[in-house]
Amino acid sequence: MLDADFFRRWLMNAADAVDREAARLTELDSPIGDADHGGNLRRGFTAVAATLEKEAPATPGAVLLLAGRQLISTVGGASGPLYGTLLRRTGKALGDTPEVDAARFAEALRTGVEAVAALGGAAPGDKTMLDALVPAAEALGTSFAAARDAALEGALATTPLRARKGRASYLGERSVGHQDPGATSSALLFEALARTAEGTERRETGHG
Repeated sequence: MLDADFFRRWLMNAADAVDREAARLTELDSPIGDADHGGNLRRGFTAVAATLEKEAPATPGAVLLLAGRQLISTVGGASGPLYGTLLRRTGKALGDTPEVDAARFAEALRTGVEAVAALGGAAPGDKTMLDALVPAAEALGTSFAAARDAALEGALATTPLRARKGRASYLGERSVGHQDPGATSSALLFEALARTAEGTERRETGHG
């Protein structure tokens, strides 16, 4: 079962991952975006981590709602509302139960991903964060590691695509050959999720 502390540690790990990869995210964003994706996300997730260090929401849903609100209020551009919506709608779907199992989380996450798709008007294949989020949400029902791998595979698969949504779509054919930064940052979230789950398993089995 996954409690509020698990979700708090996931977002802390995600903040670390975004901080570590911020320069690469901005580098990916430079040829097809505004060259600000890494900096914007770093600012947002740093604020999320600081908030979660001061506050201790009692349920998984409350953790995600708080983090989502923080991202929306601190991240500029499109990524703040999109990531904020992902976390807020997932948190809302989880409700106020103190613990959830992986299947409940996977179902709630799919609700969050659907909200992102509706907000951005995008679908898989449009060269956006959905190319990582959709397969990851589907694979989460199998395992955290499967979700991580699906998100990474989806992000890498954006390279040959022509962007049909977002800032990159203005470039037309020139968007081909560049890995989408939003899909890449989405993959970082699932990398952090898998790492969090592995840490939980080590403690529960008495290893590490």
